[in-house]
Amino acid sequence: MLIKIINFIYDRLWGDLITILLPNGDTLGLSFLVIVLLAMGIYCTIRTKLLPVRLFPEMIRAVSEKEKKEKHTLSGWQALIVSTATRVGMGNLAGVVAAISAGGAGAVFWMWITALIGTSSSFVESVLAQKYKTADPIYGGYKGGPAYYIHAFAEKVRKKKLNRSVLAILFAVSGLICWCGISQVVGNSVTEAFENAFSIKPIYTIIALVLISAVIVLRKNATVKVLDIIVPIMAGCYFLITIFILAKNFALLPGVFGKIFSEAFGIRQVVAGGFGAVVMNGVKRGLFSNEAGSGSAPCAAAAAETDDPAKIGLTQALGVLIDTVVICSCTAFIMLLVPEETVATLEGMSLLQVAMTYHLGTFGNVFIAITLWLFAFSTFIGVLFYARSNISYIFGDKQWAQTAYKLVTLAMLFIGGLAAYEVVWTVGDIGIALMTIFNAIALFPMCGEAMQILKNYEQKRKAEKLQKKAKT
Repeated sequence: MLIKIINFIYDRLWGDLITILLPNGDTLGLSFLVIVLLAMGIYCTIRTKLLPVRLFPEMIRAVSEKEKKEKHTLSGWQALIVSTATRVGMGNLAGVVAAISAGGAGAVFWMWITALIGTSSSFVESVLAQKYKTADPIYGGYKGGPAYYIHAFAEKVRKKKLNRSVLAILFAVSGLICWCGISQVVGNSVTEAFENAFSIKPIYTIIALVLISAVIVLRKNATVKVLDIIVPIMAGCYFLITIFILAKNFALLPGVFGKIFSEAFGIRQVVAGGFGAVVMNGVKRGLFSNEAGSGSAPCAAAAAETDDPAKIGLTQALGVLIDTVVICSCTAFIMLLVPEETVATLEGMSLLQVAMTYHLGTFGNVFIAITLWLFAFSTFIGVLFYARSNISYIFGDKQWAQTAYKLVTLAMLFIGGLAAYEVVWTVGDIGIALMTIFNAIALFPMCGEAMQILKNYEQKRKAEKLQKKAKT
């Protein structure tokens, strides 16, 4: 019964709302969520005047500023590390595997497109999170995110002070549901990977994962310290291994790119039905990976200390590109450089592990299992950091509420380790879909506030450049 309810909700959110007949006789089904995401991304990209292209140098400059003054606040760099922990995590391994398994190589192209237009969405939501952040009496520093700027939006609409906003509560609850779903994905993927690599039964793996995770997350302020160490190491090692594999198979790369672009437009039929399946799976997994527009990363952006909210927006925008255009592509190329017959009947982490074994022998299988363990930790710890502000918005600044949610997610982590592969993804997709809807309701009308902050930042940067030029 519960599975039927979950699938019903999923179909309403991700099922085809509009079906477009294409000239070649194929059809393109657009779900409500795809329409919302594309509309939001395109709108923000236009309003920011092609931010990912025009301001890419400013993104690099912003992320290089690591200084902070207050003890419990995050620097822009640390805020990027926290958001990257969840972006460069399960989505980059399990998410890409799921996208290609269901939508073929062409899904990678639509993941790239989702990232490019999502860069501007991420900028806008992160700037708003900075503008409306508040002090965090439990953990120190600041807290915030969509629940807080949605609350501000509700007050402006109703023209009075509110104790709570219904829309903000709906977002906060959706976020907590989503992060429970992600916790299940973490447990599911790690147990599968360790069973494939070391023949360890899922029950033993998940017990160990839950116990180690509990030691970390039940400590009050261990999150950022742990992520500062894990994220750069795991992402760097994974990237270097991929570069080695690409160099080893350099002659095959033109064929891989050709396959991605040809299948992206349905030239070749793929599992689950042509062009529509390619787009849907690419967009879904692209969103699950980079989270642009969903309202997750702003929870980290709000905790950062900065002299200009635009800097944090630019930093988080760069995080989207790092996640999808760089790291997700690493996983995609690892898989697509393997002969089709080798992985034809596989799905989930088994597919990626077989691909790695093909490239690197037994070491590849073990490497992915260990990498996934680290990615799992970073993702799980990162989403619990996100949850802090949502829990505070719903229940107030109560330590018991924070601890209770940590215990719930640890339980979801355990359940996910023993659950079916498809079910855990469905729960995560529902949560992130609801977050995106509630976030978008406020993001569209509040975009102008972010644009004013961006305009002021660009004027200040222009003045600084003129002053520097005058001195020389």
